[in-house]
Amino acid sequence: MAKKLTKKRNQAQRVIKKVKKVSKKVIPANKQADQQGKVVFDLPKGEYFEGIGRRKVATARVRIYPEGGDMVVNGHAIGKYFDTVPGASTFYLQPFVLTDTKGKFAITAKVSGSGIRSQLDAVIHGIARALIKFNPDLKPLLKEEGLMTRDDRMKESRKMGMGGKARRKRQSPRR
Repeated sequence: MAKKLTKKRNQAQRVIKKVKKVSKKVIPANKQADQQGKVVFDLPKGEYFEGIGRRKVATARVRIYPEGGDMVVNGHAIGKYFDTVPGASTFYLQPFVLTDTKGKFAITAKVSGSGIRSQLDAVIHGIARALIKFNPDLKPLLKEEGLMTRDDRMKESRKMGMGGKARRKRQSPRR
């Protein structure tokens, strides 16, 4: 009985130690934090141009504001949101580099569906569409690089009686 009690006490102490280890969020110097510890971004109000981008099942609603500012995706900085994708910054800045508008826009995007890489491609597609609404003369530049093309390749849906796969056939019995 004493062994069980000491074992339970040790487990409880390990749990308490894990709870005590709380990581502090590091907030960039130029950003403020609200009362709940979330980073507050300085996004302009007023006129914006909206573009909807899609890739596989991912959908991104992108708004670009003509004044410079932050790039925010689903309430997070764009670099932090896509940090698991290698070289993501070169991808989402590509429409701005092609059109020589880097640093001239603030971006907000709401993304949903699919995986992180498809969401990034949907954001790029939405940025390109929004830039065309801002200035229609940019369309040939973006179209030449393939940023205006909606890539609709997606997973094939499974069919009934196929053993859990989309194209699998049943094994025929030996004769």
